[in-house]
Amino acid sequence: MERQSRHRRTQIEDGVFVALVVLVSIAFALVVEPFFGAILWGVIVAILFIPVNQGLLKLIPGHRNSSALLTLLLIIAIVIVPAIILSIALVQEATALYGQINVGKINIPHMFAQFQSALPDWASIGLRRLGISNFAAVQRLLTDGLTASFRTVAAQAFLIGQGAFSFIIALTVMLYLTFFLLRDGLDLARKLDRAAPLRVLHRRALMRQFVIVIRATIKGSIVVAILQGLIGGLVFGALGISGALLWGVMMGFFSLLPAVGTGLIWAPVAIYLLATGAIWKGLILIFCGMFVIGMVDNLLRPILVGRDTRIPDYVVLITTLGGLQLFGFNGIVIGPVIAALFIATWQIVIRTRSHEAGAPPLTF
Repeated sequence: MERQSRHRRTQIEDGVFVALVVLVSIAFALVVEPFFGAILWGVIVAILFIPVNQGLLKLIPGHRNSSALLTLLLIIAIVIVPAIILSIALVQEATALYGQINVGKINIPHMFAQFQSALPDWASIGLRRLGISNFAAVQRLLTDGLTASFRTVAAQAFLIGQGAFSFIIALTVMLYLTFFLLRDGLDLARKLDRAAPLRVLHRRALMRQFVIVIRATIKGSIVVAILQGLIGGLVFGALGISGALLWGVMMGFFSLLPAVGTGLIWAPVAIYLLATGAIWKGLILIFCGMFVIGMVDNLLRPILVGRDTRIPDYVVLITTLGGLQLFGFNGIVIGPVIAALFIATWQIVIRTRSHEAGAPPLTF
């Protein structure tokens, strides 16, 4: 009787302790939630540059602080500073482009009128069948939308001072966290490995998949996006298209979406060029879009990511869009990571159940 009472008391104490662990963990998550983005990118950057830090440790063994600091300075030099410079240039170009639209140097209604008059009869008939015959309304809608977008960007240029303090705080938190993750990241990973209430094989498979997908997402998506945006911007600039930097950044952003990608930007511009008589420019843009910009993804992504670690393109597309809607810009990484962990978890379930008697294959 006494043994049962002691066992029951132990169960209650264990239950209370588990509840306390859950509550404290939730409270901690709420406290750090304002810096969620900074923490996320700190973890991502640390995962990407841990091999560099380990290489420096081999050169200066026993100097963990120095190697982490050198790696952090490298990150600032090749990632943070170029990103800030690009953001400033992008805001300046978007503001200048809005100014040209505002004063009439870029006359969007006139451009659409040219496009409408250049359409062949079969195209006009097809558009009327689709219910797109009121070009005046389409012109007003697109003009208002583009003008509003550029006005928003231009307005943000004047509000940078108000948000600069928050940006500096978030950047400082990210870099500060990155330093300690570079220095102590492996020790923290081992502690997390021991603390996770999962079987050893399960938790290590999930942790390994998490690291793999982070590196794959950044190397296979961000690097390809930078290259495609750079090439696209150079092509637009060479063809004399206004706002080449802005279009290049947009192509880089849309390249994160498989299947559709950069074609959402260069294809409509190429069609406009062909319809308005700039035949050679349109053909050059189509050629570069299909065989230069498009081939970057086909050639580099398998090399950078590896075929064994790739998530199906349709899953990446859906989870990236969903992640962007739920988490904003951070969703570019969060969406595919959640998808990868989802796939890895169910693969573990399948392997766990594989010892059961095999059933006949499912057919329809």
